[in-house]
Amino acid sequence: MNDVQTQEDIYKIVDSFYKKLFADERISYIFTEVMPIHLKLEEHLQMLVKFWSQSILGTGGYVNNLTQIHLDVDLKSHLTKELFEIWLHHFENAINEQYQGINCERMKNQAHNLSIIMQIKITQQNSK
Repeated sequence: MNDVQTQEDIYKIVDSFYKKLFADERISYIFTEVMPIHLKLEEHLQMLVKFWSQSILGTGGYVNNLTQIHLDVDLKSHLTKELFEIWLHHFENAINEQYQGINCERMKNQAHNLSIIMQIKITQQNSK
């Protein structure tokens, strides 16, 4: 298997990832009911490609506030540690099923770091 090298590679990962999320009833409601991403899925996938491409490939172009997006979702429906664990599981599987290499490991490590940061920020928001 090859390493992630292009935006097309990242697209394949995020597309597979969201198929896994939508198929998992433990978490799918976040993406269909709380924040109905399924209605604008292609637009959402392109935003994720920009985020991961900027982070892993250094392409730039991502301008959204990732933290605020997740804080806003949490206000509508609490994002628990379990949900983050499910998210990470599906994300890692989407990568591992198609790619391997340094960039893949960087993506997985960053996803873990983002999960921890988001959980800390959510805890801070909810303790105010």
